[in-house]
Amino acid sequence: MTKSPLTLYLAAPRGFCAGVDRAIKIVEMAIEKWGAPVYVRHEIVHNRFVVDGLRAKGAVFVEELDDCPVDRPVIFSAHGVPKSVPNEAARRDMVYVDATCPLVSKVHVEAQRHADSGLQMIMIGHEGHPETIGTMGQLPDGEVLLVETVDDVASVRVRDPDRLAYVTQTTLSVDDTADIVAALRARFPAIIGPHKEDICYATTNRQEAVKAMAPRADAMLVVGAPNSSNSRRLVEVGARAGCPYAQLVQRADDIDWRALEGIGSIGITAGASAPETLVDEVIDAFRARFDVTVELVETATENVEFKVPRVLRQPA
Repeated sequence: MTKSPLTLYLAAPRGFCAGVDRAIKIVEMAIEKWGAPVYVRHEIVHNRFVVDGLRAKGAVFVEELDDCPVDRPVIFSAHGVPKSVPNEAARRDMVYVDATCPLVSKVHVEAQRHADSGLQMIMIGHEGHPETIGTMGQLPDGEVLLVETVDDVASVRVRDPDRLAYVTQTTLSVDDTADIVAALRARFPAIIGPHKEDICYATTNRQEAVKAMAPRADAMLVVGAPNSSNSRRLVEVGARAGCPYAQLVQRADDIDWRALEGIGSIGITAGASAPETLVDEVIDAFRARFDVTVELVETATENVEFKVPRVLRQPA
């Protein structure tokens, strides 16, 4: 049976960012240094395939510090944690390694610097996301106010409209965030923003690649987890950029083939916590059903690398 031709547009950059790569290395190096089990507070990154792979090597994933024995190392996830978490680990004399992405840590430092100057913070982010919880937890209750939408800006109640600064979650939609920032500046002209954009380079680059790819594709798949903020934003960006159908899939088994009947082109990308092996799996699934021609849509090159903490580079 002759296979129908299909043009597969492959976004670049896609998949792992430097912060995710570093966090995974931290868990692997901790297991190598201290032996199993090593405890990890929350998913190290938002991807079940990655988490299951680390679990098989000896990582134990828990929700809170209280679930960890005091005599085994604990690692904090790439999304960052409130200050209370490392403080409690130190109080209990635990060995801990912070795998917070350095670009998230930059936002934490920024928030503290503004607070030290007497400014109240507004955070643009998603309520309940681990990164938002971690950033808001850098300061005392009430010092960081959360806004998720432009509408939230109109109703937020601040202590002093002339003494404000804002930070953002690093994995947001660039366009949505720009609209919220514009609303903040319109309502609070004196508000101070970050010296450099808080949305990380990887989030921005992946969204730009999707914007370039989406208008050319009949449909688009984003490989990523449903609890991955940056992956969900890629689906939204693709739809807004003109792609008629955009779907989030964790694995090739999740593809809705009926929704893709009759397509002549498909765009493929992956969120920052999705490994390339899952992208290959999806491409292979299309090759099994179509006569595939792959075209790379490259909008940026990435060569960022973050060092792991010194404690893991020292001998046991």
